[in-house]
Amino acid sequence: MEETIRPEDLTRFDEAFDAEPANRLALNAVTKNGIAAVALNRDVVARVAHTYSHLIETPEATNQKSSGRCWLFAGLNTLRLAAREQMKLEKFELSQAYLMFWDKLEKANYFLESILDTLDEPLDGRLVMWLLANVIPDGGQWDMFVNLVEKYGVVPKTVMPETHSSSKSGPMNAALVARLRADAAELREMHAGGADPAALRDAKGRMMRQFHRMLCIHLGRPPRRFVWEWRDKDKEFHRHGEITPREFFEQFVGVNLDGMACLIHAPTADKPFGKLYTVQYLGNVVGGHVVRYLNVEMNVLKRAAVDMIAAGRAVWFGCDVGKMMDRELGVLDADAYDYELVYGAPLGLDKAGRLNYGQSRMTHAMVLTGVDLDDEGRPVKWRVENSWGDEHGDKGYMTMSDRWFDEYLFEITVGKEFVPDEALAALDTEPIVLPPWDPMGALAI
Repeated sequence: MEETIRPEDLTRFDEAFDAEPANRLALNAVTKNGIAAVALNRDVVARVAHTYSHLIETPEATNQKSSGRCWLFAGLNTLRLAAREQMKLEKFELSQAYLMFWDKLEKANYFLESILDTLDEPLDGRLVMWLLANVIPDGGQWDMFVNLVEKYGVVPKTVMPETHSSSKSGPMNAALVARLRADAAELREMHAGGADPAALRDAKGRMMRQFHRMLCIHLGRPPRRFVWEWRDKDKEFHRHGEITPREFFEQFVGVNLDGMACLIHAPTADKPFGKLYTVQYLGNVVGGHVVRYLNVEMNVLKRAAVDMIAAGRAVWFGCDVGKMMDRELGVLDADAYDYELVYGAPLGLDKAGRLNYGQSRMTHAMVLTGVDLDDEGRPVKWRVENSWGDEHGDKGYMTMSDRWFDEYLFEITVGKEFVPDEALAALDTEPIVLPPWDPMGALAI
């Protein structure tokens, strides 16, 4: 074919389309019903079963609504299981708005520090343009979640409930991003004009005070102390009295976050297995934990997830949720849609290729709360706790095929005791630094 599309090319395209009657059938079906309805694999629908050989008892599904806080919801959903057990509660949620407030405040500080760190970089260079395009997103990673919990603790949802802006974060984010981009411009202009470091620091302090005011207006002021009392599932009343958020975490949650390891499966040539990775300018708390990933073979990652669930502990994970998913059924299955049958051609790339060419990356975080093992102990399917409410799937819980796990799951967080010693040793090595735009720098929203 020549460089341009010519009339004779169009004629050949039309002739090829008309030569296959199935193309006209597909045209009629898809234009009327949409590709999802036409390509949905009936065999997958027929085998949906929300039963598992290993199941963790969990409360009702949560709902992040119109916000990108899945990573916070998923993290808090793992912690609430421990709190629920300690306090003998049937229903319980930790405040997602509370951690959202501190995440936004810390991300604003992280962004301004990144701007100060790159004052001599060209404004139109790739690095500064990347920073300005990713100012304070809702999304996050496991180590960012740990940073917030360790610094600020947690509170029950009743202590800091949702607000309009926490549940529908778009308008708030637009205002906050506009403010911070203006702050970035001011800092760079001050530097270009010869301002000394002390003047830049004073300006940053003023900017953070202003940002804090805006955040309080949208999300409310997070409590520094609160009175905690509750009635357990046996109707017995308990009053602890006044407590700080960090004390609440230590006394009523008590999960050892230092004992967790973040494993990824990134089968690309530039990321050898058995190595530790981090991503430049990816984080939220200045001085906190850097985001660290241990890249392992899929069998290592999967075995760790199975063993942790078998031990009764839920697993935080990150995946590309938009691929091969039927939201209404609550199904994640690599065979969910037969696109090749409809289009006459497969959609193409393997997992490594999808990462390399921008077709896939982590987009969402959820929690594994069950696994179905066959007679040989191999996983067949997984139970997934999502944060999209209780209207889809099994009251908000989804089922994931094991092949979908292989193809579209990128990251899990497990107790270090479930990681083989030879892999665990890599956690003590210096991480390889990836550029900010690497696909492993994607945030779960």
